[in-house]
Amino acid sequence: MAYDEELAARVREVLGRRRGISEKKMFGGLAFMVNGHMACGIQGDDLMVRVGPDDYEAALKKTGARPMDFTGRPLRGMVYVDPRGHRRAPSLRAWVEKGLSYVRSLPPK
Repeated sequence: MAYDEELAARVREVLGRRRGISEKKMFGGLAFMVNGHMACGIQGDDLMVRVGPDDYEAALKKTGARPMDFTGRPLRGMVYVDPRGHRRAPSLRAWVEKGLSYVRSLPPK
């Protein structure tokens, strides 16, 4: 599955020149990694965000969010956000920052 190049460019703009961020093609899309951990990514026109298990339920209540079920089973702590939830720049920034915040709390791989 291809990923939305325009959304990738928007995520890159949010990330700016922060240190320790890399890109990796995975899940048939594109992942943005911090110290070896996926913070967020893109699959099709969905944004994938690693919110962590503690914020999972709250994240699912936000516009456009649903469980990430790439394997057929929901991955607790990961959500997909459809375009309704990331179309506006402030919403996209909030989701990306949420993913960055969570993975920065993890030990480096």
